[in-house]
Amino acid sequence: MSTTARPREPRVSVVIPARNEARNLEIVLPMLPPVHEVILVDGNSVDDTVATARRVLPSIRVVQQTRKGKGNALACGFEAVTGDVVVMFDADCSADAAEIPRFVDALVAGADVAKGSRYAPGGGSDDITVVRSLGNKGLNLISNLLLGAAYTDLCYGYNAFWADTLPTVGLLPSTLPQPDDGSMRWGDGFEIETILTCRWSAAGFAITEVPSHEKLRVHGVSNLNAVSDGIRVLTSILHERRRAREVADRARLALVAGRVGAGPVAVLDEEAA
Repeated sequence: MSTTARPREPRVSVVIPARNEARNLEIVLPMLPPVHEVILVDGNSVDDTVATARRVLPSIRVVQQTRKGKGNALACGFEAVTGDVVVMFDADCSADAAEIPRFVDALVAGADVAKGSRYAPGGGSDDITVVRSLGNKGLNLISNLLLGAAYTDLCYGYNAFWADTLPTVGLLPSTLPQPDDGSMRWGDGFEIETILTCRWSAAGFAITEVPSHEKLRVHGVSNLNAVSDGIRVLTSILHERRRAREVADRARLALVAGRVGAGPVAVLDEEAA
């Protein structure tokens, strides 16, 4: 999909959203392979997350997220990327740093997106419960039916992609303020992985699933709520299907308008409001 040549030896940017993950970062950061940059996105931690990260990995870049939620943290990190390839990496020790070259290899081999999968042959999980597994499989089935796809692990957050795909994805900009009522903007939560996958798919990017083994969180507890976040994911699938249709309709209208000599048609994303 890229209109420019991509390097055979890309500069890799690892983006790590973290909130109160100091103890886990002591374990995770030394295990990362040599990369172009590591970007820690701090979610207003009240422990020594930032100080620990800088002590363990002095070269780390730290940015502060501007709203709340994992989706916003990732968006802030993506905006700070200077490399060719972006790797989404969790701070809780669940992601295996040794797998990063596997993701990069898939991109160099021709994929636009390397999507981690715990259910692909060679993948697995030490952490997922029976309830979460059933929920994931159900959401996978629904998304594949609605999107005409064949993903095996829709909600997994370990992914890598070429940075030049980001403008097409169109995530909410970090400059948008937190709503006055304190609510979370759509796309700022754990539904971010689903939104990214849906938009990569709608854009026609080549997506390759990469087997990945999810490990146990070492310290602390997850902020993920299987029920409420599952509902957000399901809502995201329906929303993204509708959004893809609207974008396609606008493109067709713009094409018709151009043929009859009309001016450009404005394409607005209601989420940016």
